[in-house]
Amino acid sequence: MSVVLGVLTLLIHAALMLAVAPFAPLVPRLLRARLAGRRGPALMQPWRDLVRLMRKDPVVAEHASFLVPAAPLLCLAVTMVAALLVPSFALGMASAPAADLLVLFLLLALARALPILAAMDAGAPAGGAAAGRALGRAVLAEPALFLVVLAFALLCGGTNLDQLAGFLRDGTALHRAGLLLVLAALVMLGLGDTGRTPLDDPDAGQEPDMGLAGLALDYAGPHLACLQLAAGLRLTLWLSLLATLLLPDTLAPALATPLDWAAGIVFWAGKMIVLALLLGLAESLVPRLRAGRQLAAQAVPLVLALLAALLFLVGGGGA
Repeated sequence: MSVVLGVLTLLIHAALMLAVAPFAPLVPRLLRARLAGRRGPALMQPWRDLVRLMRKDPVVAEHASFLVPAAPLLCLAVTMVAALLVPSFALGMASAPAADLLVLFLLLALARALPILAAMDAGAPAGGAAAGRALGRAVLAEPALFLVVLAFALLCGGTNLDQLAGFLRDGTALHRAGLLLVLAALVMLGLGDTGRTPLDDPDAGQEPDMGLAGLALDYAGPHLACLQLAAGLRLTLWLSLLATLLLPDTLAPALATPLDWAAGIVFWAGKMIVLALLLGLAESLVPRLRAGRQLAAQAVPLVLALLAALLFLVGGGGA
């Protein structure tokens, strides 16, 4: 019976992640538009854009290898597998034994590497420049992510997400300064990984660099739809991860009843909307950074994660 409930929870979770993915980037855009006195896009615009792109013919560079047309679908598939590991409304999913932070970050790194390699293989100037920016961010982001994994392992004795949520739910670690540092580092890493850090880039049309969007300049049709959906799913994954670690009390426990699932879905939707609104507010208020300063800003979560790991290793978490 527990296996059936775990599989059913996983299926509901997968449906929720796919349904929310197109709308996750829409909420910050709507808030930025309203703060600027504009109307903003319609609520169903993301789905209409995906349907429109699926009806178009794909465009592939003449001398590109098989990686260029395959990268968008592979990126979407790997991102979806990573999204299945992050709890949304309930614990105890069928994927819970594999829901490790290290596995999650490795899958995200693979999903990021695929469009980067495809952009370099296509040979277009715009895609190559976007790949270079993405590689520059990854140089500092990947060590910081591994330090975050180390800090959580020292704090909780493991890096399984269900275990972390249960440990944070009991409140025994909330007074530790190291936990605040590692959570702050994780928030900043999420902003950088999803391309939400403000960047004063003329090629970005005075909009924040949208991560995979810069690597999608050489794509059209279904390939572009896959990359856009993967970018939205990546943002949804990060918001759900932050919601799980920041507010684990609202998660339904393992082997819960459908009523607990319904309550967990409502709380999860509320947390996602609040985090998306905070993201849009931060994008509207935080000054834009030029490329050189953005790379320097990426060092901040690396320092925070290092300090947190040192506190947990030497000082017991800064109690």
